[in-house]
Amino acid sequence: MRTLVLLAALVAISPAQPLVDYHQHLFHPNDTGLAPESGTVTASDLIACLDAAGIRRALVLSVAYQFANPNRPPVENEYAKVRAENDWTSEQVARFPDRLRGFCGFNPLRDYALQEMARCAETNLRSGIKLHFGNSDVDMDNPEHVKRVRQVFAEANRRGMAIVVHMRSSVTRQRPWGAREARVFLTEVLPAAGRVPVQIAHLAGAGGFDPAIDEALGVFVDAIAQHDRRMQHVYFDISGITGIGDWKEKSDLVAKRVRQLGLERVLFGADGAIPGNSPREYWTRFRELPLTDAEFRKIESNIAPYMK
Repeated sequence: MRTLVLLAALVAISPAQPLVDYHQHLFHPNDTGLAPESGTVTASDLIACLDAAGIRRALVLSVAYQFANPNRPPVENEYAKVRAENDWTSEQVARFPDRLRGFCGFNPLRDYALQEMARCAETNLRSGIKLHFGNSDVDMDNPEHVKRVRQVFAEANRRGMAIVVHMRSSVTRQRPWGAREARVFLTEVLPAAGRVPVQIAHLAGAGGFDPAIDEALGVFVDAIAQHDRRMQHVYFDISGITGIGDWKEKSDLVAKRVRQLGLERVLFGADGAIPGNSPREYWTRFRELPLTDAEFRKIESNIAPYMK
């Protein structure tokens, strides 16, 4: 009897694994040039990493937008490669339907953006879309870019497709990023999403936590504090924060911002299934943030509508 009591106590104090990894990618064997540091990552590879971390499910975000990355050399037959990458990702997640859910990827500034969204809506990527402002060189200070992104958000709303957005603009091209650009997103883009959920990646950054990220995130913190209805269906994934730069020196600030956003809005994500940043390794670092065990458990147990 005493042994059972001790075991129960250990279970009660031991950390629970996240139910879902909300930020994962796969990399096609023939397209490793997109991310040479990652190499090939198939659905089977990802499942093995999830199993090692004790994580049941993952949201897989197609990297097809990288074929339309203006920060890289032009790609021949770009749209054909975008379609092929999305199709491959769709086929991969279909191998583990009870474990993986996939989102479609494309550059929202391309003329084929709405066409590719419509095509993905007929595949296993029908649940949502992934937009990467940095890799697509979306500039929130450019009215034409804002207009095109708003059109994509509106179409996603019409189709009932959730949106994951890497908001930070291109670091390569040194596009400005901070409170001004976040306000443009909040006032001119986000309303077009209507009632579909929007997941803002990396706490509104691109990895790490520098002053520009905190500036942008502060816009959303303030909107939430003011009960802004535009924030009603917005979530934030915490991928790419721990393990980059001087994150430990910023850990108190990160924890403060997480609490201000609301624990129910914050989603665990590893942003990779590669050595050094596997789900298990990222989860271990995530647990080093100065949050209470109850706060960790709340974040790790969050289930966004598109993963139900």
